[in-house]
Amino acid sequence: MNQTYLLEWLDLLVTFTLNPSKTNVNAITAVQSKAIVEKTLEQTLFIQSQFKIKIFSLNKEKQIKIIVGNYHSSLIIFLDNVIERSHNVEFERPDLKEVINMLISCFDELLSFIETRFPNYLTLDMRVPATYLVVSKKKLKQKIDKLKSSAIFTVNDKRSTAILFDNLYSFVNSKRNKKITFRQVLYRKQLIKELELLGFLDRADLQSSSLNEILIYMNFNSRSFISYFTQCVADKINCCESPTDKMENLLLCFKEFNQIHSKDGVILNPNHQDLKIILSDWFKHEMIYLEKKLHFSVVPLRSIDKKPNQTAVIDATSDKVLCKLSIDQTALILRASDELKILIAKSMNHVFKTIVPFLSTPNKVNLSYDSMRSKSYVAEDRDKKIVIETLERMIKQIKEY
Repeated sequence: MNQTYLLEWLDLLVTFTLNPSKTNVNAITAVQSKAIVEKTLEQTLFIQSQFKIKIFSLNKEKQIKIIVGNYHSSLIIFLDNVIERSHNVEFERPDLKEVINMLISCFDELLSFIETRFPNYLTLDMRVPATYLVVSKKKLKQKIDKLKSSAIFTVNDKRSTAILFDNLYSFVNSKRNKKITFRQVLYRKQLIKELELLGFLDRADLQSSSLNEILIYMNFNSRSFISYFTQCVADKINCCESPTDKMENLLLCFKEFNQIHSKDGVILNPNHQDLKIILSDWFKHEMIYLEKKLHFSVVPLRSIDKKPNQTAVIDATSDKVLCKLSIDQTALILRASDELKILIAKSMNHVFKTIVPFLSTPNKVNLSYDSMRSKSYVAEDRDKKIVIETLERMIKQIKEY
């Protein structure tokens, strides 16, 4: 099976049967043309089925990469030849024109099949041949037109919809084809496929955030979308009056953002950072800014003429419980206790507000509950490790009781 050349019939058809320099194309009858069309349709399905069997029978990645690359290259060459032949006088006959159109459709479908199923085995940064790009853009534009007229996008935010379609139309309508790579074409195909899935949702299930979630999932790192998304979050946060409420809403938005998955190996613009990294950094910088505002507003500077002494320190800590964990580590334990409902309160904010004022650490007497709560969302791996080791020691101690 591995040695079988699945494109043999199509290869002979393009190289000899429909090659005016080697065959008298005018001798092909209308009945034969119809038979070729039917056979081409059968071959399209047959090749896809047998190609999967061929690939899955191989064990070595290198062998798979070679076969996928060879078939992909061969199909592009066939497509180029057929498109070039379509301009010949011989193929102006209606039945032969139908044959040419069927072959173009066949090669396009087989190329899409390989690019969708086995993208990891393709050299995606190679420049796309001009004829293949023309066919791909034409098909993409048809799908984009259909998507834009769909009612599903009336439910989503108009601004993010406009950003999306501006980008897609800019790609398919661009005349600068010299630098277009397979990665750029494949990304649009995958993005459109994800957008088409929205059509299978009930209108009641569609939310204004559905499109944004898909764009984040597909690593749509467009500067316009980044600016729009961060502005939406900022507007939502700025509706709150107090810094505490702003921090609460920002943490909630950050939590919702982190719960959105991202697809591996895809990116709109490979020359820019991943969308998740850019937006995560923005969230963290905003939290640091708000945390500083909270600190300055909640913990005012003491009068410089009052010098604390040892007695004052003892009085300040006499009602507090000294916790040997750091602020970040204590924050993780309180957050986990709230989310697992070990500590039950009306909100996580209430848990921190109630408990933290009665705690101190070896390095700090007066702790800010807002600051500690915000740190629970941006914990470092080292702090996580220390907390886990501490809990394991507690488990061991409890087992000895």
